[in-house]
Amino acid sequence: MPKERIGAAIGPDGAVKREIERMARVKLLFDSETGQVKIEKGDDPLGVLKANDVLKAIARGFSPERAFRLFEDDHFLDILEIEDYVGESEKAVSRIKGRIIGEAGKTRHTVEQITGTLISIYGKTVAIIGTAEQIKFARSALELLLGGAEHSTVYKFLERKKKESKRIR
Repeated sequence: MPKERIGAAIGPDGAVKREIERMARVKLLFDSETGQVKIEKGDDPLGVLKANDVLKAIARGFSPERAFRLFEDDHFLDILEIEDYVGESEKAVSRIKGRIIGEAGKTRHTVEQITGTLISIYGKTVAIIGTAEQIKFARSALELLLGGAEHSTVYKFLERKKKESKRIR
């Protein structure tokens, strides 16, 4: 976990840490010098996996409240590495992050609204929280943006997928 995100994972007076431990039925041990987090097994093996995903989400920039959605059985975390799409150039990574965020956060917010997901852009990653179907649509839209597609093309794609999804249901 990035050292600057450990405070968010612990929370004021350890409140976030205690909540993760309670919900996942695990014990967390933080090493603030190395950024290492040890999850000690509790009585629920699934709890270890859930705690791990919640901590990964917090490490990728989600607030603890948003990361706690991962405690819901049908919600998952997906992480895209921006460098896999644009290479290692800091300038290219910065430009793409700006495209995904959009002016005043508009693009990120629009993708979240249409897909029902939560999205965080942090470091050189884009993380998505949602159901499997929601993540599939959001990931496709983000991959279009990462590939250089126009914003309007991405919005039309999302609206079309949303209509198809409603029709199937």
